[in-house]
Amino acid sequence: MNAALIQTAIKKHLRKSVPELRSGDVVRVHQKIREGGKERIQVFEGIVIRVRGGRAMDGSFTVRRVSGGIGIERTFPLHLPSITKLEKLRHIEVRQSRPYYLRNLTDRQIKKKSRGELADYVAWEDTAATEDTEKIKADQEAEAEARAAAKAKEDAEAEAKVAAAKAKHNAAAPVAEGEEQPAK
Repeated sequence: MNAALIQTAIKKHLRKSVPELRSGDVVRVHQKIREGGKERIQVFEGIVIRVRGGRAMDGSFTVRRVSGGIGIERTFPLHLPSITKLEKLRHIEVRQSRPYYLRNLTDRQIKKKSRGELADYVAWEDTAATEDTEKIKADQEAEAEARAAAKAKEDAEAEAKVAAAKAKHNAAAPVAEGEEQPAK
């Protein structure tokens, strides 16, 4: 393949500003997920245990978290288009560049290590993806409003049916001589 063509493709997908990630950083990754015809933002928060490739096109990082007592690790390409936001919350001092020993520690032990070591809060956000996220949220709000309107309409129809049935019942019941009409 032509080298100039490859460089053009790389520049097209390369993010302009990406936070400097290191092992031990606690990050929150916001990723756009498509399920059927709907899109939503999924957040994955954990400790970075591996960084590969630096800030280059082939760069990636692995994030580990414990959920329900089970350790979950996900590897994200650094320039993945579906990542809308990457927040660096704090840093935990680690002994190694790839702290796989964290796999053997409990959540409580990891939290004990990280106490008092808050780093500057750094957030990277893809502006185009942010616009998409806002559009997704607006669509979700519009859907919720439409569902609420449909529910209100169904409730009104049900009340009208009940009122009609009561009126029909009251009209059909004969009143005996000497009895008064029941109060409505």
